[in-house]
Amino acid sequence: MLKVLLKRITLIPLHLTLWLLVWLFYIYFFSYSSNNENFTITFASSLLPITIIATYTIAYHLTPTYLLKKKYVRFGFYLVYTIIGSLFLIIILTFINFIFLFNYDMNNMPLLTRNFLFVFILVYLVVGLFSFAELLKHSYKTTNQNTLLEKKLLEGELLLKKRELSLLKKQIHPHFLFNTLNTIYGAALQESKDTPDLILKLSNLLDYTLNQIDKPKVSITEEVRYIQSYIGLEHVRFKDLLKVNFNHIIKKDIEVPPMLFIAFIENAFKHGSIIEDFIEVDIKLNVSNEKLIFKIKNTINYLKTQTENHGLGLENSKKRLEAIYPNHFILTTKKKENWFYLHLEITLT
Repeated sequence: MLKVLLKRITLIPLHLTLWLLVWLFYIYFFSYSSNNENFTITFASSLLPITIIATYTIAYHLTPTYLLKKKYVRFGFYLVYTIIGSLFLIIILTFINFIFLFNYDMNNMPLLTRNFLFVFILVYLVVGLFSFAELLKHSYKTTNQNTLLEKKLLEGELLLKKRELSLLKKQIHPHFLFNTLNTIYGAALQESKDTPDLILKLSNLLDYTLNQIDKPKVSITEEVRYIQSYIGLEHVRFKDLLKVNFNHIIKKDIEVPPMLFIAFIENAFKHGSIIEDFIEVDIKLNVSNEKLIFKIKNTINYLKTQTENHGLGLENSKKRLEAIYPNHFILTTKKKENWFYLHLEITLT
């Protein structure tokens, strides 16, 4: 409340200056074809309060109270009353001059003061200018408020997306770690000689994960090396039971969210089934200027996987894609015979 009061007080000098200019304009205007300077000053001074009352009533009361709040009937009703009241005052002012100052001789009155309708139009020209300025001010203020609100909403949405992505990445990381530790645990139980190699490969993968997971995006070539390391880890795990083919064509070294593909690849090994003595996984990655296409398929036992879902990692990856590439990606999966297919296509332009 105090802030509003102080703001209004600071506007007083501006308003005084504007009304001084209006008063000087009246004097200049009504002095046309008249040598009676005293009358011109008196008439302009008498007309100024009527102008001020009409202006503040319409521009600073009726407009914000009724017009801007879309109460058009009330606005029109009170506007008519204000116009009639100000017209009545102008008529009285004209007749006072006619009777008392010019002894009922209208020919002695300055030309522009004889017609009260003309004086009324002049007064409402000033009122209209002030009202238009107030409407412009309100429009500018509303536009700024809407812009500020949109900015805050966008910032809020961005913050929520960042938090969601952070949560999703933290969920994916433990999921990957859990699967890999299970692999090492199984190898240790069997006292496999490959256990040290598994731990070393896991160490390399974790080093990448810990350094890259908090970055919004990483180079696609780094992701390819990460995938190759992960495949190497699975080769040690499955040994001769695994057939993996990883083809990648990188025409443009773009940046992608870290560990974007790992959930899909994890699922291929996790849900993969031995068909004709092998678990087969086929991975294809193609990156051009316009699109990124990632395809993966793995052998499955079709009857066994009829009721299986695709796991937490796959679901989180979908959410990440929706947050980072809204309306710019296609993700489809299907099961056909003894194969599970996943197709991801991201539009880069």
